[in-house]
Amino acid sequence: MNVKKTVIDQLGRSVTYSYPPKRIISLCPGITDTLLALDLKDEIVGRTRFCIHPKDIVKNIRAVAGTKDIKLDAIKDVRPDLIIVEKEENTKAIVEELEQYFPVYVAEVQTIDEAYQMIVDMGMLTDRIESATHLVDAIQGQFENLPKGNRKRAAYVIWRKPYMVVGKDTYIQSMLNRMGFINPFAESDGRYPAVSAEALQQAELDCLLLASEPFPFTEKHIAEFQAFLPNTEIILVDGEMFWYGPRMLDAADYLNTKFQ
Repeated sequence: MNVKKTVIDQLGRSVTYSYPPKRIISLCPGITDTLLALDLKDEIVGRTRFCIHPKDIVKNIRAVAGTKDIKLDAIKDVRPDLIIVEKEENTKAIVEELEQYFPVYVAEVQTIDEAYQMIVDMGMLTDRIESATHLVDAIQGQFENLPKGNRKRAAYVIWRKPYMVVGKDTYIQSMLNRMGFINPFAESDGRYPAVSAEALQQAELDCLLLASEPFPFTEKHIAEFQAFLPNTEIILVDGEMFWYGPRMLDAADYLNTKFQ
């Protein structure tokens, strides 16, 4: 039996919804992945087109939005009793539009610890707290084995033209910090600052990480960076291993193959 429940989201907003929710939309890939890991595939009625994991399940869930755009008619059509968004992934305008019609819960993940809390919160929101706790315990066990960066100076590149790197107050920066890397751009203005080739040179980097997403860096881009960073190790990394949620279970093993 559903009852009305009121919770406080990560932005301090009061959200009242039917508990446990039976028709959920998630507008953040990492959160969609998390909800499905909590065995909520029958409850998820909408996702973004960027919610790609787990592939065999999301293909059967209707895409009703991007992360920065929504299809309001499609969202109304699936009649959600709860919509879950994330502060960085989704915009304030989206939240303000959707909350006119539906309960909207806003999560915020900028650190590893906040990723753990998000998983627990998803369990509490959906009556899956036991599964959520088990998932957090499993991830924490894996993260005990994250590789050690030995205070090497590293930048994580997410975009080309212009070059953009990971900066402060981001989950990826939290990962780099936990692994013992020094990110010289963590002191820059903005969470994903645009940088020049000269700025990358002046950062005196030991290694440069080229992510597979959102810009799809591949082997062909290594020479481009090596041309102006001849003494820096250029490493291609799977950007999905820097997602929060269930991908975290595979991150330690993967990263140990990259940073031995």
